[in-house]
This record gives sequence, structure tokens and C-alpha cells, in this order.
Amino acid sequence: MKTRALRNRILAVAVAAALLIPAAVPAHAVSKEMVQLETQVQQLLDMVQRLQSTLDTKFAVMQNLAQQTADQATQMTATVKAMQDKLDAQTQAENGKVDTVSGQVQSLNDSVDELKTRIAKLDQSIQALQSQLQQMQSQMQNQANPAATPSGVPGAAPGAVPGATPAPGAGSGTPPADQTGMTPAQAPVSQTPPLQETYQAALRDFNAGRYPLASSEFGDVVHYYPLDDLAGTSEFYLGEIAYQQQHYDEAVNDYNAVIEGFSGNAKAPAAELHKGYALLALDKRQAGIQELRALIKRHPQTPEAGAARRKLNGMGVRINAAR
Repeated sequence: MKTRALRNRILAVAVAAALLIPAAVPAHAVSKEMVQLETQVQQLLDMVQRLQSTLDTKFAVMQNLAQQTADQATQMTATVKAMQDKLDAQTQAENGKVDTVSGQVQSLNDSVDELKTRIAKLDQSIQALQSQLQQMQSQMQNQANPAATPSGVPGAAPGAVPGATPAPGAGSGTPPADQTGMTPAQAPVSQTPPLQETYQAALRDFNAGRYPLASSEFGDVVHYYPLDDLAGTSEFYLGEIAYQQQHYDEAVNDYNAVIEGFSGNAKAPAAELHKGYALLALDKRQAGIQELRALIKRHPQTPEAGAARRKLNGMGVRINAAR
């Protein structure tokens, strides 16, 4: 713009000079100086035209360069966006693989726990068989040596007096009645379910996807054995069932029961990780981030802490809060 204004000013001066000079000098007084002045004015006009042409050419070149720069910037933006989309897709795929591996590891841990329980039950069965075998051997020895029974009377109870009237039910195969008048066979059966059998049944139903039945069985473990470590594990699976059914508020409560009441339970890190996921699913972003950071701080060497780090990195969040 400044160059164009200068050019216009020079052109105006040249034109004014060309108009004023002939008017100031009479026609008959044309001299050699007048001719030279006209020549200089013409040269000046030619220079102005060449300057205009040069400026137009350079301006066109600058416009072309600016257009090329804008096109390159647009291409660069598109390339960066494509790379970002690809990176996001890869991150989501990796997170899915990590979740799958975590589920497989969890199933493996559950299988190991079930195997340990079966081994414990087998040991109990072996001990019961050994006890029964010892009783049978003792009875066989007593039958083979009847003289060893008290008072010399075969089958007499220890301390029994010969000729005395036997107690009710004695020797008749009927167990004696208790103080309520009921025999052991008539006594009421306890309604408390067995711990190990109930937990294993619940675990099998959970792995088979029978969530309502598994929820009821895990609830029995928590209700009847609230202080046992399996109650904490059952609370974790109750949270898993609620999470699978997208009942995230209920899942958070169950995970809290594990974290606060059974902090030493093997499922505590997983409960804290899945609590963070549930909070994020509830759009409670800050609370979910704090929960994942707390997990990394409490259990830094666990696989769950690694999953929490990957989740925070995928969200673009710093693992350690800024101080």
C-alpha cells in the first residue's frame, strides 16, 4: 500500500509538471531545456510504469506463496488429526486387551482358589476316613477281646453295674433324648449354610453368568460369615455383578465394602480399580481420577496399578497430582 501511494504521488507530480511547464512558457519560446524536461518527465513516467509492473509481479508471487503455505497447513492439520485418531483407536484397543487379560487372570485366580478349597475339603475327608478307620479298628479289637470290657459283661457300658436297669434308650439302638425330650435325630437342623460350599457354588454361578443366583449366594456368605475373608471376596463379586448390570452406584458401594472393611483382601486392588471405572462411568471424572491415583499409591506394584496408569495416560491425565 505504501509503494502504491508513492507511485501515485510520483505520477501526479510528473503529470503536474508536464501540464504546468508548457503553460508557463510561450509556444514560440520552446527551447532545448524544454525538450530535455519533457524527456525527463517521459523517462519518469516509464520508471513509474516499470515499478508498477514489478510490484504487481512480486505481489502475485507473494499471494501464490501464501496460498501454498495455507494448503500445507491444512494438509498438516489433517495429517495430525489422522494420527491422533489412529493413536486413540490403538489406545482403546490396548485398553480392551488389558481388560480381557485382567479378566482371564481373575478367572485363573478364582480357579486356583477353588482348587485350594477342594484340596482342603479332600484333606478333611481323609481325616474323617482315618478317624472312622480308627474307630472300626477299636471296635474290632473290643469284639475280638470281650473279656477286656468292664465288669466282664460283653457290651456293657463302662462303669455299668450288673443287674442295674439300663437307661432309657440304652442298648436298644435308640439315642437318648435330651432335656427337651427330643432325640438328636429329632433336633432342629441349623439353617446356617456351609461357608465353603456356598462360596464355591456362588463362584461357579458367577462364572456361568447366572448373576441372580450368584448374587443370592454371595449375599448369604456376607450375611452369615461377615468377619470371614471370603465375605470380602463375596462383596467384590457383588460389585462385579452390579457393574456388569450397569448399576454403578451399587457397584461403588460394594467395592467400598471391600476397600474399607477388608483392606488386606486379595481383591482389594481390583475393587479399587473397578471403583474408579464405575465413578468414571457415572461421569464423576475427578472422583474416578482420584481413586485411580490412590490405587497407584497404595498398591504400586500390582497389575491393577498398571491398568490404572494406562487408563490415566489414555485420558491425558497426569498420574501424580500437581503440587
